[in-house]
Amino acid sequence: MNVQMLSDQVLLNHYLSGDRTAISQLIERHSRRVRDYINLMVKDRDLAEDLFQETFIKVVRVIDEGRYVDNGKFLSWVLRIAHNQVIDHFRMQRQDKTVNESDSGYDILGSLRFTEGSVEDALVSEQIERDIRRLVKLLPDEQREVVMMRYFAGLSFKDIAEQTNVSINTALGRMRYALINLRKIIREKNIILS
Repeated sequence: MNVQMLSDQVLLNHYLSGDRTAISQLIERHSRRVRDYINLMVKDRDLAEDLFQETFIKVVRVIDEGRYVDNGKFLSWVLRIAHNQVIDHFRMQRQDKTVNESDSGYDILGSLRFTEGSVEDALVSEQIERDIRRLVKLLPDEQREVVMMRYFAGLSFKDIAEQTNVSINTALGRMRYALINLRKIIREKNIILS
């Protein structure tokens, strides 16, 4: 059996039918993208590895409990869980920590340090992402699907074309029209994303 040819759904079905190796194959298939995403968010390899493990523990638990509903977007769902694990980590860290001058992003002279993004930056980005998701819902189905697969699942246009059974040019065209329509909606509704 060639694992690369099996879809995520087929591997999930194998796992649910008792093939315990199928979940390992699924995790291995998506591990790099999930690890990279978490590492990008936390910028700490050890912490990223812990959150990666917690993410897939939660993924397996939800699947085992029968709460996962397959909609053909397994990777998007896993990345959403990873994102929530990162946010939860930052929330817990903020509750357990008193803030001193250097932690607040300012040095002794009161000038803002130019360092890594803060938890506040992450929360603002999360809010912008929610706003964009709401706008994306206003797009026609085909355009919405391409935007979700490209920006929220991180798929290549080749993968999008294969999953939607269209040519790469069609997938690119749908993305182009989606961006045009999003800009038009933002202009018409006078929305500021910041």
